Amino acid sequence: MMNMSHLVDLANNSGGTLYLMLVLLLVALTVIVERARYLSNMQRGGARLIALLKDQQGELENFSMTDKLAKLPHASLFAIVQRDAARASREILSEHLEEAIMHEVPLLDRSLWMLDTVVTLAPLLGLFGTIIGMFNAFHVLGSLQNNPIAITGGIAEALIATASGLFIAMLGLVAFNALHQRVRLVMHQLETIKLMLVNRCDKTGQTEVHNTIEVLRTQARA
Repeated sequence: MMNMSHLVDLANNSGGTLYLMLVLLLVALTVIVERARYLSNMQRGGARLIALLKDQQGELENFSMTDKLAKLPHASLFAIVQRDAARASREILSEHLEEAIMHEVPLLDRSLWMLDTVVTLAPLLGLFGTIIGMFNAFHVLGSLQNNPIAITGGIAEALIATASGLFIAMLGLVAFNALHQRVRLVMHQLETIKLMLVNRCDKTGQTEVHNTIEVLRTQARA
């Protein structure tokens, strides 16, 4: 069974690459936990806003959201509608909403590049550590007291670096794909909210035009 001193010896024999891989593992876990919590909150909040929009049945005048929902990236779309809906056409309003979505994208996939780097770098560091460990193992051949057990044991210990790098890479790859899928879902929610807002504003505008026409007809008859 490996104790702490043995693990320290393995890390030293790997040329320090096991220490670097420990840092990579900590970075990967930090990014995974932080992004998972952030994107999970975004996804739940977006689903709640979509449900509220459906409940309004096309009416935006009385739409309101909680302070928690107002802090979401989705809330910027509602601010655009409140500012431009009365004086912008459907096409211009849609472009303004698309611009707001583009500003929110960097916040969604922030730090994922670090996880992608860990996935690529960890196996390479593991292989590098194994090569250094193999040098140390075969150095025993030059000793007058060399023995096969020492050589094979050194080779087995050198392979721990490769195994560690592959483990970190597999963990990071699974997490990266899962987080990327959540980013896609949040982006889909933003696009859905954008379309719902444009449609509802267009309906509101048509209603106002219809009411104005009716008023003019009534005045003409009088």
